[in-house]
Amino acid sequence: MMIVKNLRAIAARAFCLAAAAAFLVFAAAPANAQQYPNRPIHVISPYPAGSASDTVTRVVMDQVSQLIGQPVVIDLKPGAGGAVGFASVARSDPDGYTLATSSSSMATESVLHSKLPYDPNKDFVNVVLLGTSPNILVASAKSGFKTVADLVNAAKAKPGTLTFASAGIGSSSHMAAERFRLAANIEVRHVPFKEGGLVQVMNGNIDFYFIPLAAAATALHSDKLTVLAVSAPKRVPLLPNVPSVVEAGYPGAVFRFWNGISAPAKTPPAVVQKFHDVTEQALKMPAVQEKLAKLGVEPAQISSAEFAKFFKEDFDATVELAKKANIKPVD
Repeated sequence: MMIVKNLRAIAARAFCLAAAAAFLVFAAAPANAQQYPNRPIHVISPYPAGSASDTVTRVVMDQVSQLIGQPVVIDLKPGAGGAVGFASVARSDPDGYTLATSSSSMATESVLHSKLPYDPNKDFVNVVLLGTSPNILVASAKSGFKTVADLVNAAKAKPGTLTFASAGIGSSSHMAAERFRLAANIEVRHVPFKEGGLVQVMNGNIDFYFIPLAAAATALHSDKLTVLAVSAPKRVPLLPNVPSVVEAGYPGAVFRFWNGISAPAKTPPAVVQKFHDVTEQALKMPAVQEKLAKLGVEPAQISSAEFAKFFKEDFDATVELAKKANIKPVD
C-alpha cells in the first residue's frame, strides 16, 4: 500500500513539473518575441553580389538595421541557382535571426530542377514583400522596330526568324519574354547568355530582350537600343513615355519580378510580425523610396498573410507558364 502511495506521489510531482515546464515554454515565447532582436540578424542572399535582388535587399535592410537597433548582416551564399542559400536558411533555427532574401526565382528554380534540397512552399514563412519591378522590352536599333506592333508583325511575317536574349533559362528575362511570346502568339527563338546579352542586342546580333529595369538603367538612353514597352500593368515613373504591355494590347504579357524576406518555417508569428512591421516602416521612408525608384522598384505595402497569398499565386502562375512554354527541368 505504501508503495502505491509513493508511486502516486511521484506521478503527481512529475505531472506538476511537466505542467510547469510547459507553462514556462509557452510564457517564454511572447517574452522572447518582445525582446527580439537582442543580437545581429543575418539575411542570407542566395544571389551574387550586385544582383538586383541583393541590391534591393541591402537598400532596405540598411534602414531596418537602424530602426530595429541591431545589425542586419547580408551574408552572400550564391550557388546552384540559389539552392545553396535557401537550403541553409531552411535548415536554420526558426528564431528570426536567420532570414533569406526571397524572390520570383524561388518559383523558377522549382521548375528548372526536378529535386531541390528544400521545399519553397513548406520550408519557409513569407515575412515581408519588399517590392516589385518590371522588365523592359528593348529592341536593337538595327531592327527598325519602333513599337511593339512592329515587332509582333515582323515575327508573324517570318515565324521562327526573330531572336530574343535572356540571362539564362528560367531567368526573369526569359520568363518575361515567354509570357509575351504566348500572349502575342508569335514564334521567336530564345538565345540565352550567361553575360553580355544586352551587348548582343545593341550590336544587332539579337533582335530583342526583356531585360530587368535595374540592369538596363545605364543603357536605356543608348542610340543602339529602342525601348518598346515595360512589362507592367501601367507606365512606370522612371520611364513615363514608354507604354506598358497592357497599352500595347497584351495584358497577358504582364510580368513583375519581386523581392522579399522569408524565414524558416515555424518561426514564431510574433517575431515574423515584428520584422514585417519594422521593414514596412523602412519602406515608407522617403530616402528608401527614392533609392528604390532609381532601381525601378515599387515598394510593397502588404501584410505577411497577403504576401503568402501573393507568393502562392506567383508560384502557381510560374509553373503554369513553364508548362505552356515547354520549359523542362535541367536536372
